Amino acid sequence: MDVLKPLIKVENVGKQFGGLKVLNSISFEVKKGERIGIIGPNGAGKTTLFNMIAGDLEPSHGEIYYKGQLITNLPNFKRVRCGIVRTFQKNNLLTNLTVLDNLLLVLQQKMNVEKIWFKSRISKKFLQVYEKADELLNTWGLFDRKDEAVKNLSYGEQRQLEIILGIAREPEVLLLDEPTAGMSNAETKYILRLLNELSKELTILIIEHDMDVIFGLADKIIVLYNGEVLIEGDRETVLRDDRVREIYLGEEVLHA
Repeated sequence: MDVLKPLIKVENVGKQFGGLKVLNSISFEVKKGERIGIIGPNGAGKTTLFNMIAGDLEPSHGEIYYKGQLITNLPNFKRVRCGIVRTFQKNNLLTNLTVLDNLLLVLQQKMNVEKIWFKSRISKKFLQVYEKADELLNTWGLFDRKDEAVKNLSYGEQRQLEIILGIAREPEVLLLDEPTAGMSNAETKYILRLLNELSKELTILIIEHDMDVIFGLADKIIVLYNGEVLIEGDRETVLRDDRVREIYLGEEVLHA
């Protein structure tokens, strides 16, 4: 694919629920390898936008393209197969299973050995799957917790696992919906460092309220307000905009 062409193109996309208009004619492009931060006050339509890019919602109007192909009505599981993977604002984990089992379920599908679940799961038989799981858990700091039931993890650890499951699918586009919500400052800095160490070939769109995370990761920032794009640009462009100061960031953040 030509790197100068958009990997994702959102064209005049809007979403309305009954009489409530959540998004109104949103348009932007994302190039391969870009890190895009999406910010805005509560109710600006950030998660709704993610849901439409991921295929969890269909737009009321407008079109979405991926690698030049129209995907507006493509269901979410087919978008995952194409390389668009998302994490959720609220954890979407199997909490009664262990950390390892949650990860194995994803890796089994990715590595085309789904039937492992119906066989004796001896690691020697499926060494590649287990080695990949151990590698991911070690890299992302949960190796020592792999045999723990997810429900016994802290909320921050569960957020880490949610990210690991997304990375395990080896996506081309990763949509992160408030990935550091509920984490301590130390956990947040750790996750931010790991996200920055991911391949520069990976395209990331991230929704976050933590501006240190946004400014520490994003090349470009899109500010949503009242269902529309208020401004789009690099960190300095956004920081200098008086409208952003007034409606969202606040003087104390901008001078930090």
